Amino acid sequence: MDPRNEKLASGLVHHSCRLQKNEKILIECTGVEAIPLVDCVVKEVFRSGGLPFVNIYSETTQRELLLGASEARYGSLTGRDRTFMEQMDAFIGISAPENTNEYNDVPQENMNLHEKLYKKPVHSDVRVKKTKWVILRYPTAATAQHFGSSKEAYADFYYKVCNLDYGRMLQAMRPLKELMERTDTVHIIGPGTDLSFSVKGVPAVPCAGELNIPDGEIFTAPVRDSVNGTLRFNTGSDFQGFHYRDISFRFKDGKIVEASANDTERLNKVLDTDAGARYAGEFALGVNPYITRPMNSTLFDEKIMGSFHFTPGNCYDEAPNGNESAIHWDLVCIQTAEWGGGEIWFDGELVRKDGLFVPDKLKVLNPENLAG
Repeated sequence: MDPRNEKLASGLVHHSCRLQKNEKILIECTGVEAIPLVDCVVKEVFRSGGLPFVNIYSETTQRELLLGASEARYGSLTGRDRTFMEQMDAFIGISAPENTNEYNDVPQENMNLHEKLYKKPVHSDVRVKKTKWVILRYPTAATAQHFGSSKEAYADFYYKVCNLDYGRMLQAMRPLKELMERTDTVHIIGPGTDLSFSVKGVPAVPCAGELNIPDGEIFTAPVRDSVNGTLRFNTGSDFQGFHYRDISFRFKDGKIVEASANDTERLNKVLDTDAGARYAGEFALGVNPYITRPMNSTLFDEKIMGSFHFTPGNCYDEAPNGNESAIHWDLVCIQTAEWGGGEIWFDGELVRKDGLFVPDKLKVLNPENLAG
């Protein structure tokens, strides 16, 4: 048994989920390669006096179920799983993809049905709002390929990132949280990007290992109708089984009125999922010092040091802006010098330039200070 899995399991149970004696926790895993980590988590839960429940799925079976998606099936499945989720105090979701394109041939209509009739009522409405939850992606050959390395080298990187000192990171985030909560207008400038919006009155939430592993972001949400301008993302994104590249949006009074990508028609179908899908539900800054380039995994990419992400779809209850949608799609733009640079301004003050924080009180979040 890899001792790094034991350390990770301990962090998931105690730091992320803060599990207490007799609390119920659902451990859900897609992909059999992560079973060694699941075993470690189960042992740690029992050791803590908790009550573990486990669901393990295969990707190929999930694909077949999505290909046959129907309102009739979700009518029974959603009710069952929602009732079960309502009994849980905590949730750990583990993804271990063997093929990151496994759902690529599932029709978009089926994916939208899954988002609306299952994911939203079970996960968005219950798991996210009513449990202590954390999600992560286990290292596999498929994720190592995205990283561009051997599986062993990728695993070494993965455990280094996932087992860092998140308590220290949380302390370092406090000055940025305070500044964001005093801010009204945000202005983002970069290649293909000139975007302005307000965050006035919306809380800023630091994330340091409580909900995602790896972690390292602080998020808020734009005032729903305040977003105007253009935004171009310089990283790709896997969403609903398809890899999107070169995504660009034009916003007018909060709404995405133009959208293009390597498959513009498919992109717009996602944005037409419901009325809220064309409005933004999150704005966040990434600060993880060990993640410096994209891996086509949202859990990693949204934490990239010197990045920000801007999210079409549902807002979080912790930082509400009133936008509701069945989707929540974190799209990432890196602003380090190597990726074209860029600037972020809060109320006319330059806060970050080329991925590095400028004000003295925020320099603790720069990589030379946060890594260790």
